[in-house]
Amino acid sequence: GGVTLPIMGPSFGESAMPASVRMSTDDVNPRDRMGQWAEWITQQFGGLDSDLYGDTVFDGHMHTSRAGSVILTKLEASRHRVIRTPHMARTTETPYLKIVAPWQGIAEVQQMQRQAQADRGGWVIYDTTTAYEIANPARVEHLVVMVPKDLASQRGLRLEGLMARRLGAGGISRVALETMRNTYLELPYMSDAAAQGAGDLIVDLVRLSLLELAGQETALTQREALLDRIRQHIRKHLRDPDLTVDSIARALNCSRRHLYNAFEGQGESLAGHIQRLRLQACVRDLQSADDHKRPITDIAQSWGFGNPSHFSRVFKEHVGTSPSEYRQELLRAQKP
Repeated sequence: GGVTLPIMGPSFGESAMPASVRMSTDDVNPRDRMGQWAEWITQQFGGLDSDLYGDTVFDGHMHTSRAGSVILTKLEASRHRVIRTPHMARTTETPYLKIVAPWQGIAEVQQMQRQAQADRGGWVIYDTTTAYEIANPARVEHLVVMVPKDLASQRGLRLEGLMARRLGAGGISRVALETMRNTYLELPYMSDAAAQGAGDLIVDLVRLSLLELAGQETALTQREALLDRIRQHIRKHLRDPDLTVDSIARALNCSRRHLYNAFEGQGESLAGHIQRLRLQACVRDLQSADDHKRPITDIAQSWGFGNPSHFSRVFKEHVGTSPSEYRQELLRAQKP
């Protein structure tokens, strides 16, 4: 227990950082532990405010190592919160992207009006040059990784939309998670050159993870835009009996596969969406006082149903009764 190496200044300068720093509240008077911990947190990670959710009992342990330009800290502590105010963020000397990757417990990260939660299966990234809050609502064992912001940033990559995001569930970010954990565990046995190489690899994997995340964001945005275009086209051409997946693909100049992908996860197929909207339109017409003498087949055909028996079958599946029974029930209900 106890402090085995001197503590660094808040800038965490390249030359000032020794190979390893250990800090523990074990040898600190219990009533002084939170104050001492808050001081250590500020010195290790730059300016941060800490609180204990009102608890009076606390213990904490930190072990910090360096792999080249990357700083890795294992943090074990009672539940606590840390807050970086806008003023603290403005006074940051060395800009870092910071990652929290729990081994135990969870970390809730808030930054830029977003919130993301990390647990054992993932990691959350955030920016030390912008205000943030980290909530650790239960006892934690976290790996905290600091990567120089200028090294992890890709030219043209907008980091703002990628901060306070959960990563690590799959793809390159899963590889990054395992690499960060393994690097921390193996650092005591690495040569300086190997540690430098491991740090460079972490930087590359974090950069690739952000690029992958940015690509997913872009793909998601493009899919939402296509979904809107599909729905607008369907509403406009709902009465057209020739409205089909193929006709929509031609009109929107995209493949059938793109249309199906856009509708994936919507709870209904593209064809099912068209049919549901047409059936809803038929129900509205059947309910209308102006249409109560109009032949049911006319209503069905006016909304793109060319086959009366098919219409009758899908109408019954949708409403629970046949179109003629539905109309009779409406007329009975309207009689005084």
